[in-house]
Amino acid sequence: MRALTTTLLLLCMLGARADEHEHTYNDKEEVVLWMNTVGPYHNRQETYKYFSLPFCVGTKKSISHYHETLGEALQGVELEFSGLDIKFKEDVMQATYCEIELDKAKRDAFVYAIKNHYWYQMYIDDLPIWGIVGEADENGEDYYLWTYKKLEIGFNGNRIVDVNLTSEGKVKLVPNTKVPMSYSVKWKKSDVRFEDRFDKYLDPSFFQHRIHWFSIFNSFMMVIFLVGLVSMILMRTLRKDYARYSKEEEMDDMHMDKHRCSFSQLIDWRGSMLSTAIFVYAATSPVNGYFGGSLYARQGGRRWIKQMFIGAFLIPAMVCGTAFFINFIAIYYHASRAIPFGTMVAVCCICFFVILPLNLVGTILGRNLAGQPNFPCRVNAVPRPIPEKKWFMEPAVIVCLGGILPFGSIFIEMYFIFTSFWAYKIYYVYGFMMLVLVILCIVTVCVTIVCTYFLLNAEDYRWQWTSFLSAASTAIYVYMYSFYYYFFKTKMYGLFQTSFYFGYMAVFSTALGIMCGAIGYMGTSAFVRKIYTNVKID
Repeated sequence: MRALTTTLLLLCMLGARADEHEHTYNDKEEVVLWMNTVGPYHNRQETYKYFSLPFCVGTKKSISHYHETLGEALQGVELEFSGLDIKFKEDVMQATYCEIELDKAKRDAFVYAIKNHYWYQMYIDDLPIWGIVGEADENGEDYYLWTYKKLEIGFNGNRIVDVNLTSEGKVKLVPNTKVPMSYSVKWKKSDVRFEDRFDKYLDPSFFQHRIHWFSIFNSFMMVIFLVGLVSMILMRTLRKDYARYSKEEEMDDMHMDKHRCSFSQLIDWRGSMLSTAIFVYAATSPVNGYFGGSLYARQGGRRWIKQMFIGAFLIPAMVCGTAFFINFIAIYYHASRAIPFGTMVAVCCICFFVILPLNLVGTILGRNLAGQPNFPCRVNAVPRPIPEKKWFMEPAVIVCLGGILPFGSIFIEMYFIFTSFWAYKIYYVYGFMMLVLVILCIVTVCVTIVCTYFLLNAEDYRWQWTSFLSAASTAIYVYMYSFYYYFFKTKMYGLFQTSFYFGYMAVFSTALGIMCGAIGYMGTSAFVRKIYTNVKID
């Protein structure tokens, strides 16, 4: 995970990237200050174009290059030129670049922004800069606008390595007046290396807190316990079962009744992450189709075309459906998060003309190359009645309880991940994330194996869906935790931010559930195959 560099994380978390090419400058060469977004501090995702507030533009009208990237289009962000004339290593004394004619409408817009703690974001050479629009007095009667942008830019050789903004020039908002906007630029030599220039945005004290290490240790101890429990089942308890099975040949069809499951489209889930490009996701479609098609064929499924469509469009439809729904709310709010219609059409075309054909090819290959049943022992075609058992051995109860331990192994890490996405922390401790992911996989497999073993001991052959859902139920607890985080750890408000938060948390939780379910099923399938391979039946 460390390979997903700090810079790539900043691109995902901080918004659109200013395309500054080689990041090298000659003396007095043009340096572009991009204006990005403005929005309420407590609603990080509710952002608007910087010039949606009645700010004025600088005197410089053109620059050497403009740009628009796919990432910007998907995020609904378009950087706009500030109009400020900045040249590499050339200081600018405080100078007025424009005046705002403050009529009643413009004053009301600024007052609303100040009341809601609006802040804005800019970029110089990909380095983000933040500033606050203004402030109110203690009584909340008078409102003041910061009018002076004081920029201090650090350089190392021919590269920009540091940018700081100081907001000064507090001016009271009075209708029917002119408010001058000014800026200055001070260049200073810096010892910061270009490769380390993003380090100032990180917060080691937050991510390397003792509770973070304690959670890893706690999860590791849980792994040791569960692995020991599974090993005991495999090495001791099953020996007695094998002896019993060899004497009672009738038992062969009690646990291994054929169960044609349509859940194969969930097992072929691809572990794509937020930073994985859409085209990389599309390129894995043959793998998705191969494993989904082969599993469905081995289970004896006949409606393979339906399975292929579900496998191809399940996750894209879930993500795109949520994104498009939130996009309509963003359009209503005139937010910068609104995705252009053309971009939505392009994403749909990728789904229909790239993902679907590739998935079809993979499905056909999977059915023909690896679709033959290969059960470890003879399977009875007619399911036998399931004996009555205690209530806590019912699949529904096992499913509900199965996700508790996996969630317990990751919930501390969920806090840090949530904070990095919904607040203003930049997540960079990928070593922690990888370790937690490995622990989650081990705990999930061990828990589902134990649950399946007790289910089979109760002569209940419905282990496939039970193993998948008991592992996937981790997602339910994660989504429940997201409610707690929203109401007790944030100050978010409003329809747009609420729908954005819970919509994408639902997508995240569902994707996590599918991943855990697939891992749980595959681990349990190997376990079941192992124990029934050792059952000798004529």
